[in-house]
Amino acid sequence: MTASSVKKAVKWRYETVPEDEDNSRADRYLRRLVPGLAQGSIERMLRNGLIRVDGAKAKANTRLVAGQVLRLPPDLKAAEPKLPRSPQIVASSSLRQQFDDMFLAEGRGWLALNKPSGLAVQGGTSISSHVDGMLQALATKTNGRLRLVHRIDKDTSGVLLLAKTLDAARALTEAFQRHRIEKTYLAVVMGMPPEAGKIRAPLQKLAGKLGEKMVVDDSGQDALTFYRRIDHAGRKLSLMALRPMTGRTHQLRVHMEHIGHPICGDGKYDGDVVPPGDMVARRLHLHAWQVKLTDGKVITAPLSPHIAATVDNLGLSLPPKGWRFQDE
Repeated sequence: MTASSVKKAVKWRYETVPEDEDNSRADRYLRRLVPGLAQGSIERMLRNGLIRVDGAKAKANTRLVAGQVLRLPPDLKAAEPKLPRSPQIVASSSLRQQFDDMFLAEGRGWLALNKPSGLAVQGGTSISSHVDGMLQALATKTNGRLRLVHRIDKDTSGVLLLAKTLDAARALTEAFQRHRIEKTYLAVVMGMPPEAGKIRAPLQKLAGKLGEKMVVDDSGQDALTFYRRIDHAGRKLSLMALRPMTGRTHQLRVHMEHIGHPICGDGKYDGDVVPPGDMVARRLHLHAWQVKLTDGKVITAPLSPHIAATVDNLGLSLPPKGWRFQDE
């Protein structure tokens, strides 16, 4: 029997993506759909086309849309759990207070949080507390689930935008993908970069299993960052405004390391080497400071306590009210 005849003989399983899984990553949806399914198995089946989305091949990080149809092998079934499951996030009064404390601003179709450093946006290995889990726990039949439309790193603080409805989620996701929403970050970096400039350096994930790490590589994906120096403490440390024009993993962190000015507190990208005597905490000094929506609305997040303390200790000045990033 030929390979093609075997494929024709398979009685595939089909699953339609529900509304509450809109914008979910394919791998995370599959793990919820088939408990115990290993990440390696998911990636292998996606790569080989055994799992398809609307008839086409997809990747583990493909964002699903409600109503899409996944084709799965018929023998997929939940595995027996080898370890106790992580405790489910419960909608306790302390959780509601934690969410309320992060509240930043609200508008038609969206809500903005000031995410603290150290809180993950989505779950993963050894991550028991994350924004996505909080949204699931706090959702009710009368108050639907808020939806993630973008993400920032666990150790990066600042503006995190959520969508109130499915339509708003689709519109905001598209706006982020088309770079119609402007994002400006503040970072304390080592040294004193030029007053303004741009970094165009393609990025690619480093091979191996040493944890997620990106490197500059000519064969990687195009990545562009604009920067402006806001203030500096001698020539040792500087406060920078960073504008990512693309949305690559760890883009700002890798780009600043690439030009010889890593972000303070960033042990993964050489930012842990802080000059002696400088009053810098050993935490990432990167903050999603402002988001400008398509209607011109600007959302600004106050600095995280550890970054604010560093800025104050070094006598650095923040951008004045009404300051706007001007690209080169």
